[in-house]
Amino acid sequence: MADHLKFYINGEWVDPLGSETIEVINPSDESVIGSISAGTQEDIDLAVASAKEAFKTFGFSSKEERITLLENIISEYEKRSEELANTISHEMGAPLWLSNVAQVTSGLSHFKDTLEVLKTFEFEGTENNYLVRKEPIGVIGMITPWNWPMNQMCTKVASAIASGCTMVLKPSEITPFCGIIFAEILDAAKVPAGVFNLVNGMGPIVGAALSEHKDIDMMHFTGSTRAGVAVAIASAPTVKRVAQELGGKSANIILDDADIEKAAGAGANHCFMNTGQSCNAPTRMLVSSKNYDRAVEAAAEVANSTLVGSPEVEGVKIGPISNKAQYEKVQRLIQIGIDEGARLVAGGLGRPDGLSEGYFVKPTVFADVTNDMTIAREEIFGPVLSILKYESEDEAIEIANDTEYGLAGYVQSGDEDHAKQVARRIRAGQISINGGARGPAAPFGGFKTSGNGREHGMSGLMECLETKAIIGN
Repeated sequence: MADHLKFYINGEWVDPLGSETIEVINPSDESVIGSISAGTQEDIDLAVASAKEAFKTFGFSSKEERITLLENIISEYEKRSEELANTISHEMGAPLWLSNVAQVTSGLSHFKDTLEVLKTFEFEGTENNYLVRKEPIGVIGMITPWNWPMNQMCTKVASAIASGCTMVLKPSEITPFCGIIFAEILDAAKVPAGVFNLVNGMGPIVGAALSEHKDIDMMHFTGSTRAGVAVAIASAPTVKRVAQELGGKSANIILDDADIEKAAGAGANHCFMNTGQSCNAPTRMLVSSKNYDRAVEAAAEVANSTLVGSPEVEGVKIGPISNKAQYEKVQRLIQIGIDEGARLVAGGLGRPDGLSEGYFVKPTVFADVTNDMTIAREEIFGPVLSILKYESEDEAIEIANDTEYGLAGYVQSGDEDHAKQVARRIRAGQISINGGARGPAAPFGGFKTSGNGREHGMSGLMECLETKAIIGN
């Protein structure tokens, strides 16, 4: 890769107004792979002004125009899929197979699903003799994370375009190059000038400038709960809408009528996927006392057999943690788990054998975890699984809900109806039963400190719309 020091504003690649740059690090070997410019308040002002001007036209574009635009984006995205996969692997360390089958394709699926929603969506109708319209909210500020970069950029941008909104995107400074490719895709798809703008930079500067800006009508944020609070506080004086997908500490309840070994093994695999860097990862496994030892053994076996290594190596299941700060956080929390008395049954501190550089973490399983321990309450964002014991189904549900988070949950059972009964009692935004794949069009978002608002499909489109009533004879 190489340096990319320009921003995409008003349909052109323009020079930044500041001079500071940010190095982008390959987490597999800690080498510098390129640099980007660090945006300023002035860069954001230009981007927001461009989006505001473009909204005057794009906000009144026809549904047919937006359908064509989404179709064009899908076509251009598919042309760059291989390049995107390679870039993601270099920037954040996802194994190349995962970048191809999940990281890149998840982004594409959001455009395809949103396109299908848009085709049948009615923006205007009659309710009780009133004319009720759904209109685009305006200019959207977007801040996206490094763990699923294309997934999060695409779901936000697809919904915004479908609704008729314009936008300014700040991708994560850890994974900026796939954002630059994305901007090139939108340019090739002939997205009108000013509809989409990209400014790179640091959250406390660029993110804050977006959140505070009087001409931003909505902030759409994905990231940590801590950062989400900062976005909400900065947005409050201008009373803009804030949609947030934040942290999680999701419980995976394995009921006694499940296939215990199969469910525990699958749960561990899911927890470790993407090196545990998913906000909806099932990081708390809940198992009854009578089946507990069997589940612990199955999860430990998965951890011990999971190959960790560089993304391009054949057979590697998980790559490195995406950045140094996160690596150090994961190591700190593993140590805290040991210090607080949890039983380490797989993994632990340090890099896996044979890896002397890079932000690699051993897939780690803790048993005898109680829900008051730090590793059961704090989002670790690494391949670390905590296994907790329950005595009754009611206790399992109580433990699952005893968290400040509420993003996702999981239930394993041999009886689907039984699983659904339990799922209804879990306070979280999305519950998966028996390993059911996350539907790309299903509403996604959290309860409690996991955020507010919903993304994907119909829910994502509705998030970007205002409701207007027109009353008269």
